[in-house]
Amino acid sequence: MAIKKAWGGRFKKKTASSVESFTESISFDQRLYKYDIEGSIAHTTMLAKCNLITNREKDTIIKGLKGILKDIENSKLKLKTEHEDIHMNIESALVKRIGDVAKKLHTARSRNDQIALDLRLWARDQIQEITKVILNLQLEIITKAKPVWQGVLPGFTHLQHAQPILVGHYFLAYVEMLERDRTRLGDCLKRLNKSPLGACALGGTTLNTNPEITGKLLGFDSVFDNSLDAVSDRDFILEYAAALSIISMHLSRFSEEWIIWSSQEFDFLDIDDSYCTGSSIMPQKKNPDVLELIRGKCGRVYGNLFSLLTIMKGLPLSYNRDMQEDKEAIFDSSDTVKECLSILTELIKKTTLKLDNMERSCSKGFLDATVLAEYLVGKEVPFREAHEIVGKIVGVCGKSGKELSDVSIKDFKQYSPLIDKGVYNILGVKNYIKQFKSHGSTSPKSVQKQISAWERKLKKLMV
Repeated sequence: MAIKKAWGGRFKKKTASSVESFTESISFDQRLYKYDIEGSIAHTTMLAKCNLITNREKDTIIKGLKGILKDIENSKLKLKTEHEDIHMNIESALVKRIGDVAKKLHTARSRNDQIALDLRLWARDQIQEITKVILNLQLEIITKAKPVWQGVLPGFTHLQHAQPILVGHYFLAYVEMLERDRTRLGDCLKRLNKSPLGACALGGTTLNTNPEITGKLLGFDSVFDNSLDAVSDRDFILEYAAALSIISMHLSRFSEEWIIWSSQEFDFLDIDDSYCTGSSIMPQKKNPDVLELIRGKCGRVYGNLFSLLTIMKGLPLSYNRDMQEDKEAIFDSSDTVKECLSILTELIKKTTLKLDNMERSCSKGFLDATVLAEYLVGKEVPFREAHEIVGKIVGVCGKSGKELSDVSIKDFKQYSPLIDKGVYNILGVKNYIKQFKSHGSTSPKSVQKQISAWERKLKKLMV
C-alpha cells in the first residue's frame, strides 16, 4: 500500500518509485534522529506555552517522541525510504503511535527550519567532540616531547638543512597549529549557536509563537533575526568544513614529515609494527600506511568543502532542495577528521624517536653557519658583509670536507681578522643551540618553559 505523503494534498498522482529513490535522504540523515526528536520535544513545549496545543496534548506527544527515540536506539523502529527523510519518518511513526494528536506537532514549523536546527545541533556536538580529540593529540605530543625535549635535530627549509633545533621545539610547533584549530572551532561554535527554529518555511508564521522558548530549551545563545536567512543559511556548515580542512592539512603535513623521517634515508624514527603494514610481494617492507592514508584523506576533506561551496554558490533565497546534498559531505568530513586525529594520537604514542640519528644528521649542511654570521655581527660587522664572509668559508669547507669547527684560527682570519678563539664556543650544533635567546626561539630555556606551560594548560582544559 502506498504511503500517504504529508505534502500530498495538492497531488493527484503518486510519486514515481524512481523519484522516491532519487530524492530520499533517510539513508544518510537518519543519524540526525536524536537531534530531530530533541528539537521536536522543545517545539512541543513551546506550542503548549503559547496555547497552541493543550498540556495534555504536549505530554502525549513528548511521551510518544521519547518512545520513538528509545525504539530507534534499540533498532526496533525501521526507517522507510518512502517517508523520504528523518523528519517524516519520525512524524509518521508518531502518528501511528499516538494518533491524530501527533499531526499537531508540525504546527508553526517547516522541514526547512527543522533541518537547519538538526544540523546546528549535530554540528555543535561534533565540534565539542573534535575539540576533545584535538586536546588529546596536543597532550600526547607534549607527553612525547617532555622526556626528549633536549635532543637536537636539523631544522629544514626547502627540505635542506638549515639550523639546529631542539626536539621539543619541533613538537611545540604542531601543538601551536592544533591550538589554532581548536580555537578556530570555538569561533565557529559561537556563530553556529543560534536557533533557526520558528522561521518556518521562510517568512515565519501568523501564529503566536515564541522562538526564544525553544532556543533556550535547546541551549542556544540566541535565536534568528531574519526568517529568510535562517532557513537558507549554511554558512555554519561551510565554516565547519573549512575548519576541518585546515585541521586535515595540519595532520597531512605532520604525516608527510614522519613518512619522510621513517625512510632509510632519514631514519629519525621507528613507527610501531602495529601501526604499519607490509608488502604483498616484498617481505622486507614496513610501510607507514596509516600516515599515508591521513595524508590522502586530506584531499577528500578538501573535496567535501569545495562540494559544499559549489552547492551553495548559485542558490537564490531561500531553501532549495540542492541543500539536501550538504549532509553527506559534512558528515564525511567530520567523521574522517575525527578518525584521523584519534589514530594519529595512538601512532605518536607508539613511535620511537631515534635521537642519536637526529643529532648525527646535524653534522651535515653547516647548520652553524648562521651563528658564525651573527658572531661577526656581534663584532659590528654589517650582517650582509658577515653573510658573504661566512658564505665564502662554507664554500671552501664544502670542497675540503671540513666542518666550520675544524677551520683553524689562522684560516678564519684570512676571511676576517675579527674572528678569535672564542668562535669555537659557538660553533657546533650543541654550542649553537645554547646561543639562541630571542622570544619563541629554540633556546633550551624557552622550550622547557613552553612545554611545562602547555602541559599545565592542556591538563586543565581536559578536566
